[in-house]
Amino acid sequence: MSRVCELTGKGPMTGNNVSHAKNRTRRRFLPNLNDVTLQSEALGRSFKFRISAAALRTVDHRGGLDKFMAKAKDTELSDNALKVKKAIAKSSATAEALS
Repeated sequence: MSRVCELTGKGPMTGNNVSHAKNRTRRRFLPNLNDVTLQSEALGRSFKFRISAAALRTVDHRGGLDKFMAKAKDTELSDNALKVKKAIAKSSATAEALS
């Protein structure tokens, strides 16, 4: 399982451990990933994602999964999240056509 956020594409970064004597050794900074279940109001079901804590805060800030996916870039989303985005867009387009 790769350590990449499914919604933002945030992954590991590299840097240095720096000791008091200024000795530098390479290290990895890993994203804070969590397994969460997010509810889609447009589709009426929930989806499981492995996302970073920052992405979870962004989803809450934007008002839910549907509104987050509307603004999300396709290049940052995983394959699973891209399928969800297209399903949400399709259901919202049909809802607008009916009203």
